Amino acid sequence: MYNSFRKKMFGGDNVVNLSDVRYLPRWIILVIDIIILIISLFLSTYIIEKITRSEFIYHNDKIIIFAGVIFSNVMFMYIFKTYAGIIRHSTFIDLFKLLISCFCTLFLVGSANIICEWVTGKEFIINPFLILYFIISFMGLFLFRLYVKEFFHIVREYRRSTLKKRILVLGIDEQSIAIARAILDNPSLPYHVVGFLTQRTDSKRAYLLGKPIFAKEKIEENAKEELLIDGVIIIKEMMSKDEMNSWVNLFLEKDLNIFKAPSVQKLRDSDFAGSIRNLQIEDLLNRKPIKIENEEIKRRHFNKNILVTGGAGSIGSEIVRQVAQFNPSLIVVLDQAETPLYDIELEMKEKFPHVRFKFVLADVSNRHRIEPLFQAYNFSMVYHAAAYKHVPLVEENPHEGILVNVLGSKIIATLSSKYKVNRFVMISTDKAVNPTNVMGASKRAAELFVQSLQNVEGNTTKFITTRFGNVLGSNGSVIPHFKRQIEAGGPVTITHPDIVRYFMTIPEACELVLQAGTMGQGGEIFVFDMGEPVKILDLARRMIKLSGFEPNIDIKIIYTGLRPGEKLYEELLSDDAKTLPTHNEKIMISKDPTMEFLEIETLVNSITKASLRMDKVEVVKLLKIIVPEFRSNNSIYEVLDK
Repeated sequence: MYNSFRKKMFGGDNVVNLSDVRYLPRWIILVIDIIILIISLFLSTYIIEKITRSEFIYHNDKIIIFAGVIFSNVMFMYIFKTYAGIIRHSTFIDLFKLLISCFCTLFLVGSANIICEWVTGKEFIINPFLILYFIISFMGLFLFRLYVKEFFHIVREYRRSTLKKRILVLGIDEQSIAIARAILDNPSLPYHVVGFLTQRTDSKRAYLLGKPIFAKEKIEENAKEELLIDGVIIIKEMMSKDEMNSWVNLFLEKDLNIFKAPSVQKLRDSDFAGSIRNLQIEDLLNRKPIKIENEEIKRRHFNKNILVTGGAGSIGSEIVRQVAQFNPSLIVVLDQAETPLYDIELEMKEKFPHVRFKFVLADVSNRHRIEPLFQAYNFSMVYHAAAYKHVPLVEENPHEGILVNVLGSKIIATLSSKYKVNRFVMISTDKAVNPTNVMGASKRAAELFVQSLQNVEGNTTKFITTRFGNVLGSNGSVIPHFKRQIEAGGPVTITHPDIVRYFMTIPEACELVLQAGTMGQGGEIFVFDMGEPVKILDLARRMIKLSGFEPNIDIKIIYTGLRPGEKLYEELLSDDAKTLPTHNEKIMISKDPTMEFLEIETLVNSITKASLRMDKVEVVKLLKIIVPEFRSNNSIYEVLDK
C-alpha cells in the first residue's frame, strides 16, 4: 500500500485513487479484528454492569477470563480463516464464517462455564454476558466489513460518475424506466443517470429507481452549470415530431448533449452499449414512413427476374436490399462504378445468401452491352436508378449528362418495351420541375420520353416515374458534406442563407419507388408529400449544435454563392401541373404536359448526336427546346434564354 501511495504522490499522477489501493496484509486484518473483539468485550462488560449492578465474573482474576474469551474467539477465527478474504469484496460466505466463529466461541466458553458449575458448583461468568458479547462482537466484525465494502463501493461509483456523462432520461413511462435501469445495471456504459425529466408538474418530489424527477420548467429556468448535467437520453419512438422538436430546441439552447436510445423492443434484439448514440439531424427530419402494401409488392417480385440500374448507388442499392426481401428468382444489379458495385455484391451475398444475384459492370448508354441482358433474363420489373445527379458537374459537362440521363433512359425504357417487361419504374428528381440546370432538365427530358412510350402501338409495359427531393445520407448530399466539414473544425459552407430544400430518407425514397411500381397503371409521374421544406442554414446550425459546438463561434458558417444552375427553392410540381390523389395519402399523381413519341424521339436523337460531338452549347439549346420551361440560373447558358 505504501508503494502505491508513494507512486501516486511522487509520480506523474497526483491523485490518490482509493479504489486502486492495494489489499492490506491478512495479519493486519486479524489485528483489527482482535481490537474489535477487545472493544466488544469492554462494551459488553459496561452494559452488564449497568444492568445487573453486581458482579458477573466469579473468578479472582478478570484478566484471565477475558483473555480466555479473546483467545477462544481468535482461535476459531484462525480455524475458519475469517481474516483471509478481501474485505472490499466480502460475500455471504465471509459473513457466514464470522457467524460460525463467534457461535463456536459462545459454545466453547459456555460449555466450559457449565462444566465449571458441575465441578465447583459455581459458574466463572454469567451466561447473559456471553450472549451479549457474542452479539456485539459479531455485529462489530460484520459492520467493519460492511463499512469497508461500502466505502470502496462509494469511491468506485464516485470515480465512475466523475468520468461518465451525467444524464437525465426523458420520460417517466415504462420504456424510459427500462432504459434507465439498463444503464444503471451496466457499469461499463459511459453514462451516469442522475434523474428523469418530464413535462408533468406533479412529480417534483417523486423518485424513480432512487433518482429524482425533474420538471421541464427546471431545465428552462436553470443554466447547464446549475443543473450539473451533461445531456439527456431520449427515446425517439415515444414522441411525435413536434414534441421531439420542442425538446431538442430546449436542449440545444441549454447546450446539452442529446443521446438517442432504442425502444425496449429493439433493445432486446441488439447490443445496448452500441445502440445509444448521439442524436443525428436525420432523426429530426424523419417523418412517419409510407404505409407499404407488402403483399402486393411481394406478389410483383416473388420468383420474378428484376433489373436495377444504378444498383450500386444510394437509391439503387437500397432498392436492391428491399427487393431481396421478397425472394425474387434473380436480381441483376447493373452499375458502371466498379468499387461500389463490388461493395454491394459482398453485402448482398452475406445478407441474402438464398437470393440469386448477377452483378454487371456496364454503362446504360451502351445498348450493345445492355440488350443481351434483356434477351437472357426475361425481366418482370425494371428499376431505372442510373443517372448523373450532381448539378455543378453536369452543368460543366452537359453532353455527358445527356448520354447517361437521356440516352441511357431511352435505351433501358425501349428495351423494356421491346422485351415485354411488365413494369418499368424510373427514379426522377424534384429538380426536373421548372429546371434551372442541365441536370434537372435532362431528367425532365427523360421523363417525357418514358411517358411517351406508354401510348406507342404494341407496347404492353407500364411506364412509371417517381419524383422526390433530396435524400438524406445519399452520396454527395448536403448532410454528409456538413458532417465532414464539422469534423474538420469548419467552416461549414452554404451557397445562400435563404436556400431551402425538401428532404426524405433513403428507405422512404425506395418505399415510394416500390409502392409506385405496384399502384401505377402506366404513364404516371408519382410525387411524394414531403412535408415542409427545410432551410439549409437552420439545418447547418442544428448539426453544429448537435455536434457539441456553437455556430459562428466554434464552427464558422460562410456563404459561397449559388453554384451554376442552382436555385433557392425546389419544386415537386410544375406550375401548370395538376395532382390527383391516390389511395395512399402520402402519394399523388402529377399531371404534367406530355409529348408525342415521334416528336420526343426526334429531339432525343438530335441531342444525342450533339452530345457525341461534345457540342455543349448545341446540347443545351436542344434541351431548352425539349423542356421549354428550362431557364438557366447563375450559368453561362443564361445567354441562350434571351
